[in-house]
Amino acid sequence: MSEESFTGGAGIPDSWSRLWAPHRMSYLAGENRPLPENDIECPFCGVPKLDDREGLIVHRGVKAYVVMNLYPYNAGHLLICAYRHVADLTDLDEEERNEIFSLTSHAMKVLRKVSNAKGFNLGMNQGALSGAGVAEHIHNHVVPRWSGDANFMPIIGQTKVLPQLLSQTRDDLASNWNSI
Repeated sequence: MSEESFTGGAGIPDSWSRLWAPHRMSYLAGENRPLPENDIECPFCGVPKLDDREGLIVHRGVKAYVVMNLYPYNAGHLLICAYRHVADLTDLDEEERNEIFSLTSHAMKVLRKVSNAKGFNLGMNQGALSGAGVAEHIHNHVVPRWSGDANFMPIIGQTKVLPQLLSQTRDDLASNWNSI
């Protein structure tokens, strides 16, 4: 790591460790995000209009669907999205809420089978201030984890190694979705 990563803004050493994820800059700059200045459709409303392979949809439910994250933190990073454009967990009706959590549970089982995931990070960021990239449309993250998946590559090499293309991961998950 460079000396810069061990110093504060003025070049003074501090106690913060830093994890660089430069691949996320295009997303943070507005790529595929419905920001006022880029006038694009909400991606979570647009994806269901595509066919499953093109949209990277793993499974379609009645009230929610499962899709690959275009900006994954790990291989197999899934998003469970309501079809309805609502922002907050409290805005969901009971059927939507139940299906999102049922699909989250099922996604964990499929990821364990397909990729031998040993743990998961699950979460919803509610509101832009909480870190939600698409705050206007509720979605739950399912991030599979393995022992050693955070190794020297992202820390030293500033590179996240994803062992499979999103389309191949989507195909593997979709083909195993109904076998669980």
